[in-house]
Amino acid sequence: MAFHIYKGNQGKNTRLTTATGLSVIVCVGCYKLYGWISDMPMNVSNQTRILIATLVPAAVLLTLSGLAFWLVNKPTVADFMISAEGELKKVNWSSKRELFVSTVVVLAVVALMACLLGFSDLFLGWIFQNHIFKT
Repeated sequence: MAFHIYKGNQGKNTRLTTATGLSVIVCVGCYKLYGWISDMPMNVSNQTRILIATLVPAAVLLTLSGLAFWLVNKPTVADFMISAEGELKKVNWSSKRELFVSTVVVLAVVALMACLLGFSDLFLGWIFQNHIFKT
């Protein structure tokens, strides 16, 4: 019963995405570990070096993969992921048109504020240089 999937028909997308992300991180780490062990100076034959450089990352990969599977199926973590996926299904996502209009409005306001601040900076700089500190 060690490989029992807790509430297997719920939260599939969230758990699958989390497991995939963890797997990518573990695989990249094991690849880096392989390169690091291969480049280590050892007083062993080349065949033993390849064996060590292959078996150590493989053991780490299997161990961390089992840990990721256990973590994703741990009841508290799985219940959190199930509820998070349920909440994301309730979100009212904006349409492409609403997103485009909102983006244009934000860019226009930012450009307007940049112009206003730039002109006020130039104006105040001109006043301070020409009228207040004039000698």
